[in-house]
Amino acid sequence: MKKLHKIILVGSGAVGSSFAFSLLQNVTSTELIVVDINKERTQGDVLDLQDLIPLSDGANIVRAGSYDDAVDADIAVITAGVPRQPGETRLDLFKRNASILKSIVIPIVNSGFKGCFVVSSNPVDVLTTITQQLSGFPKERVIGTGTSLDSARLSVELGLKLNVPVDKIKNAYVLGEHGDSLFATFAETTVLGKKLSKIAALDDESLHELEESVKNRGSRIISLKGATHYGVAVCLMKICKAILTDEEIILPVSAPLTGEYEQNNIYLGTPAVIGAGGLKRIIELPLVPTEYAKMKLSAEKMKKILVSLE
Repeated sequence: MKKLHKIILVGSGAVGSSFAFSLLQNVTSTELIVVDINKERTQGDVLDLQDLIPLSDGANIVRAGSYDDAVDADIAVITAGVPRQPGETRLDLFKRNASILKSIVIPIVNSGFKGCFVVSSNPVDVLTTITQQLSGFPKERVIGTGTSLDSARLSVELGLKLNVPVDKIKNAYVLGEHGDSLFATFAETTVLGKKLSKIAALDDESLHELEESVKNRGSRIISLKGATHYGVAVCLMKICKAILTDEEIILPVSAPLTGEYEQNNIYLGTPAVIGAGGLKRIIELPLVPTEYAKMKLSAEKMKKILVSLE
């Protein structure tokens, strides 16, 4: 019998449940263990997800568990966290989620876990950085979803603006923070197999509008339905699938910066090759001076937050 892959999922909320739903339909021979402080909800999710297994390909298993189950897991996925409350500052939120993260990462590491951490809890760049620091794991074995969702949103917005199917748009990357200081880079973007600059006369104002649409898209969704979870759940699935199958896909994820910020262990959104063992290679895109300044701004912002949390 083929050995099952093993994933421990911490967080059974909207993102965690959507990730599990996507994973079971796209990855075979996997044991998924769900851990959440809300035991009743977790058990309900497990029962609901088990109903999916006979309708999907592959010999998958879903069950509730504990941090001790991470001992022989291939991946620990962290989606747990709390949203910002009315009147709460962003720094207060960061402190609360950093405290929650510590209560998760430490027992997972203590279990004997030797796999990869994949983080989507927000603020994802900060929490991915802290996960690496708390775990002491090599940087390549700690990944955040980063700007993978923002990059998908950029493709959607570009497709709508140019009236082109999204699957005909490639290498539309958003870099930096998954947050207010994100920015889009269009140098590598192709549409219908050609460079974006060759088929569309988009001026600086149009490109800025696209960037702002991406930045505000999550807020628009939240104002309409209360949360976003489908897109980031599929980003998580793709990262996990690449690790389990050594697929070596390229995604813009929270990855450790190189160069002047390397010593700070800061994670920010940048394209990387993902395969067995986690991050195989960081791809350094050529940035024009204005884009470099934006990346530097994101890095300085992350550095200040991390200092504030100490």
